[in-house]
Amino acid sequence: MGRAARRQQERSTRRQPRQAPSRSIAPTATRLPGTAHAPRRRFGWLRDIRDELRKVTWPTRAETLHLTMVVLVVSALFGALLGAADVALSWVVAQTILR
Repeated sequence: MGRAARRQQERSTRRQPRQAPSRSIAPTATRLPGTAHAPRRRFGWLRDIRDELRKVTWPTRAETLHLTMVVLVVSALFGALLGAADVALSWVVAQTILR
């Protein structure tokens, strides 16, 4: 079993006892003529954001440090590569065009 599958299984077992009772769906309001949908609750989008953030698989501290190091090393390598290309091309331009 992979690490991601194991984490997902652990999260699902931890969430089962804490699940809140299901919310009853409020009856739909009557639609006004010319409106495409029923009026929504005020700030209902905040609840949607909170629910989505609970679904996110957050990385551990070790994973965060590891991935940060990967980003820094790759950035340094590409910076060195682009710097070397810049120096080489500026030398070529200086030797050919600017002579």
